[in-house]
Amino acid sequence: MKKTILALTVCLLAIAAARGQRLSVSLDRGWSYTPGWETDLSAPGQPVNLPHTWNADALGGKPDYYRGLGGYLKAVEIPGKWQGRRLFLRFGGANSVCDLYVNGKHVGRHAGGYSAFAWEITRYVNFGGRNIFWVRVNNAPDLDLPPIAGDFNIYGGLYRGVELIATPATHIALDDHGSCGLYVTPTQVSAEAADINVLADVRGSGGEIAVVAFILRDGEGNTLDSLTRRVKLDEGGRSEVGASFPLPQPRLWCPDDPYLYDMEARVSGSGGCDTVRQSFGVRWFSVDDSNRFLLNGKPLRIQGVCRIEDWDGIGNALRPRNHRRDVELMKEMGVNAVRCAYFPNDPCFLDLCDRAGILVWSEIPLVGAGHYRGKGFNDSETFWENARRQMREMICQQYNHPSVVWWGVFDQLTQRGDDPLALVRELDKIAREEGGGRLTTAASNQDGDLNFVTDLIGFNQFMGWTSGQPEDFAGWAADLRAGFPELRSGVSEYGAGGSIYQWADSLVRPDFAGAWHPEQWQTRFHEVYWAAIAAKPRFWGTFVWTMFDYGAAHRTDGARPGVADYGLVTFDRSVRKDAFYFYKANWNTAEAFVHIADKRREVWNGPRGTLRVFSNQKDVELFVNGVSQGLRTNDGLGRFVWEKAPLRQGENTVEAVDPMTGARDRATILVREQVSLPEPSLPGGTGRGAAGNRSRSGNR
Repeated sequence: MKKTILALTVCLLAIAAARGQRLSVSLDRGWSYTPGWETDLSAPGQPVNLPHTWNADALGGKPDYYRGLGGYLKAVEIPGKWQGRRLFLRFGGANSVCDLYVNGKHVGRHAGGYSAFAWEITRYVNFGGRNIFWVRVNNAPDLDLPPIAGDFNIYGGLYRGVELIATPATHIALDDHGSCGLYVTPTQVSAEAADINVLADVRGSGGEIAVVAFILRDGEGNTLDSLTRRVKLDEGGRSEVGASFPLPQPRLWCPDDPYLYDMEARVSGSGGCDTVRQSFGVRWFSVDDSNRFLLNGKPLRIQGVCRIEDWDGIGNALRPRNHRRDVELMKEMGVNAVRCAYFPNDPCFLDLCDRAGILVWSEIPLVGAGHYRGKGFNDSETFWENARRQMREMICQQYNHPSVVWWGVFDQLTQRGDDPLALVRELDKIAREEGGGRLTTAASNQDGDLNFVTDLIGFNQFMGWTSGQPEDFAGWAADLRAGFPELRSGVSEYGAGGSIYQWADSLVRPDFAGAWHPEQWQTRFHEVYWAAIAAKPRFWGTFVWTMFDYGAAHRTDGARPGVADYGLVTFDRSVRKDAFYFYKANWNTAEAFVHIADKRREVWNGPRGTLRVFSNQKDVELFVNGVSQGLRTNDGLGRFVWEKAPLRQGENTVEAVDPMTGARDRATILVREQVSLPEPSLPGGTGRGAAGNRSRSGNR
């Protein structure tokens, strides 16, 4: 059956190529993987399909997980009818350095683990014969290649897909920083009109005449406008062809109506017609003098989370179903913005955000260590060049996504030692000039000139987790606005760890570096922070750290070594923590729900206890063992409390009901005789900081 499918695929590709069309075939299946320094291509390897990572050891919490070489081998038949086409091999992502060999010849090297890249392989292949693709990937630490620090795993491998693409001789470029070669820029946007500017990067033979047609369509596929350009390619066989379309009364992209238009470019020249299509949205955004984020001229409260592209048992080798699940959970909670923390995320995830109306903060992996002893910047020319290229790759590849509104320049860098300020200024300049009008931002955890480079700045705050109490956050926020009123500041991270397997009878801040991370403390942390954020909106945006637990092999804290348990959802996405439902009660107004908190607490001490419910409804009624305990009214933060609920020894059935919609939740509570438990000691420190958190509160 597999041979039949492969033969049919090759046949269809040959037919399409004969007609001069662009075609793409996935090469994700049927690779042979060999770990380490193995150069004998006849040596037996492990059969794998892509996406793939070799770092299952990191998922097991092994701090010295393997970082080194791995090889991927695949034989591909190239039809003879493809002679005259131009062939490209496109990699969605290879972490961290990738070398490609075709039939024993070195095609190229790409450094950087989080962006796509493509090589033309036309002159290396045997048309009408068998071709050997050998890919060498290396995730060994390299001080010249960001990231050189960070609280996350550097999973090695071909962790995104690989495509073989055949184009006519004259085509839209595939090798412009890994982009599609077609860029759409809405300008002069208002509710009444917009200008849609489009640019195609055309490649072919020097001096050749090409015809480029642009077609603008609405979201239903109806043609709104079109025009044609004749161009002469320069001596190098290249031309950038532009056009502009007026768009009256555009349907503006926003979280409530994430409407997408479509732009198609057709290039006719030698060898046939090449076509590229891109969806895009029309919107505009800014931050006003009151530090409010405005989308399409209207204030939008950012309900943000941070996401690290990492799954339990999978690592970074996510498939579309994993990205869909993440977006489903975010939408359920009411998220309208996500910070793709540490590095650019998979384009599949961005496509989903485009369609779900979730705003995106996308950033390059210029990451500090999160404390004052680590090093996130190396002042070498190679490091600078790699950082510049990573910024341009991110911009070019994500340019057409309407969800992307912020370009992130750095995370938790320090000016001690090698000073990254000059590089940060250059990267910010690149993002402003080439980024399609997006706002630049960064995540900071300390004071200094770095906080005054980008359009916006975010601060990482962990008061109440690494030191101090959650209540300290409100004072820090007031001090920041009073001391730096001109600074367009946000909160790029705030969070605390929480294990679904750990519960305490009293709320005392645990040692963040210890194994004890009771879920109740995480819930309380977020209740206090969000109450302060909602009461006095001082920030252009705030982002919870994090939406999901993630892998960090060096970590020994929490219930599971190697996993950072900051998430509102577990690493495998199977359990929503109580803090998830607290935010859902405050952020999701569309779906009526009721959630009994603390239900994972296996045993309660004493015959009476405080029962709490989260809901986005006005009133909730509580029943204990079938007896009503009365109605409670929403306290304004989605919380409902019944003190001294009559719980009996043994099992108790608790049910919470919204009398208006019928939404309900049930839990079984086991009560035992009162047992005195020692209180954990409270670590010292207040955690109060100024603009950039010189205290430890700013460190994860």
